[in-house]
Amino acid sequence: MLSPLGLFTVLLGAALPLIDFFIVNVALPAIESDLHAGAALLELVVAGYGVAYAVLLVLGGRLGDSFGRRRLFMAGMAAFGLTSLACGLAPDAWTLVAARVAQGASAALMLPQVLATIHSATSGHRRAKALSLYGATAGLAMVAGQILGGILVAADIAGTGWRAVFLVNVPVAAIGLFLATRSVPETRSEHPAPVDRPGTLLLAVSLITLLAPLTEGRAAGWPVWTWVSLLLFPFASIAFYLVERRADRAGRVPLVPPSLFHSAGMRRALPLVLPFSLGFGGFMFVIAVALQEGLAYGPVEAGAALVPMAVAFFAASLAGPRLVLRYGGRVVTAGGLVQAAGVAVLAASVARAWHAGGMSGWALLPGLALAGFGQGLQLPVLFRLVLADVPAARAGVGSGVMVTAQQSALALGVATLGTLFLSLAPGHGMRDALVIVLVVQLAAVLGTALFSLRLPRHVG
Repeated sequence: MLSPLGLFTVLLGAALPLIDFFIVNVALPAIESDLHAGAALLELVVAGYGVAYAVLLVLGGRLGDSFGRRRLFMAGMAAFGLTSLACGLAPDAWTLVAARVAQGASAALMLPQVLATIHSATSGHRRAKALSLYGATAGLAMVAGQILGGILVAADIAGTGWRAVFLVNVPVAAIGLFLATRSVPETRSEHPAPVDRPGTLLLAVSLITLLAPLTEGRAAGWPVWTWVSLLLFPFASIAFYLVERRADRAGRVPLVPPSLFHSAGMRRALPLVLPFSLGFGGFMFVIAVALQEGLAYGPVEAGAALVPMAVAFFAASLAGPRLVLRYGGRVVTAGGLVQAAGVAVLAASVARAWHAGGMSGWALLPGLALAGFGQGLQLPVLFRLVLADVPAARAGVGSGVMVTAQQSALALGVATLGTLFLSLAPGHGMRDALVIVLVVQLAAVLGTALFSLRLPRHVG
């Protein structure tokens, strides 16, 4: 069984990769100045991590099933600490990009083991509580990343500046390794399957041909390779599905078994994780750029502006388990409506306060707090629903699929909403660009709330 200390340790491992996906948002201006990196290279600092992370997550889950989840968790944690050190010591922009790609690959080894370990080493009420805590940790980590990034950049500890956002991971990873050796149980699949090489390759091609051009295209001026890549994406995706379906029907164990989606949780809840994460990832990137470049906020101010969102998310995640017992999947619907109200209030506040010549953190507070509370009601419940019916033997695969979907959507949110914002800002101004992005996000949130009515009333 997973002890409280073991649960804390794996949740620490879950928080680190998500914090690092967002922590660079407020550090990008400092990186650009120090390393003389252009827009395209800055996009790669963000995208290199996200694409490597998303591409290898399902493979990381499969390896954990085969070789032991505790072993892969510790290997990923050690590699994450070393690659974070490489990021912090990078002498130039291209070295930083390479280190970020390696850091994303390390995170892909570590993160799938977290949910798989929870799924395999807990049951009943303990599992439900652990999954709720995982959802709360994931949401808080995404917001806390930008808050922590702003503090570290401004603190300029020992003259490290932006490098501190990576170097801080080194002692945390060392502590995580120490705790893991004493508290995390070893689990693995009773019938581990060999690595699905064709499936792994085709999944990698599918994700790369979608995420790479969307994240890099605008900064690079949309060269020919971006359009060729996007053209290849549907063919690679269809080929991946056909190969996986054939292997599943033949009795083999593909990388992503189509039969996994026969469970109600995967079929109904996973599609809602996608728009939620897309909007979350895009919003966090856009708000960081808008506050720093549009309103001339410093890194601490930009990070501190998100504190109400983090506090409200935490409060909702604490209340969520009790509400779920009474209202089941309707908590997700209510959370979507609260989040929609928050986004609408935020858009109105931006339109009014920015027009008046400035915008304080107090003007942002009501909308951010409402949005954060709504998100805190949704995310932990969605995670529980996705994995509710996944057999323990497929815990690694199921966890890898869910986290891959989440991570791909986060990266896609940065690419799509970020590109929309940065394309509109020169002609319409930062204020109007931000309002338009918020309206687009509002439409997505309302759609998610509507489709959440299909979720089961009972959440196991």
